[in-house]
Amino acid sequence: MSTTERQRTSARRETLLGDQPGAFASARFVRITPMKARRVVDMVRGMSVEEARPLLKFAPQAAAETVLKVLNSAVANAETTEGLSTGDLVISVAQVDEGPTMKRWRPRAQGRATRINKRTSHITLVVQPAEVAATAKATPKKRKSA
Repeated sequence: MSTTERQRTSARRETLLGDQPGAFASARFVRITPMKARRVVDMVRGMSVEEARPLLKFAPQAAAETVLKVLNSAVANAETTEGLSTGDLVISVAQVDEGPTMKRWRPRAQGRATRINKRTSHITLVVQPAEVAATAKATPKKRKSA
């Protein structure tokens, strides 16, 4: 599982990785709309870390900067907690969930007001070694039936 055996695993790690090697990082309550963040995350899903970093660094989308920070954090987590090398890491899971929406009001003509939705996102990236990610993709997880 890792170089140092874990005593406790979080429920979040259990759902994202199970007992496979790898690490994850997430940024919560990011002030960017989930639709815009998903455009960037879809570009890097399945890529190696070495390919994804320059792509995110020079991508024109505003969400690319935040996704790059999350990717760097996930890689640092993989290096420190799991003892994995950066060269063989692949982004195996990349997801953007919708966070809470802040509702604001904008004055309009004739005393009316319209609502402005300021949406937030939760961005999660999982990095795994390339050989583990390839076998995980080939064998899908069995889901528990209700």
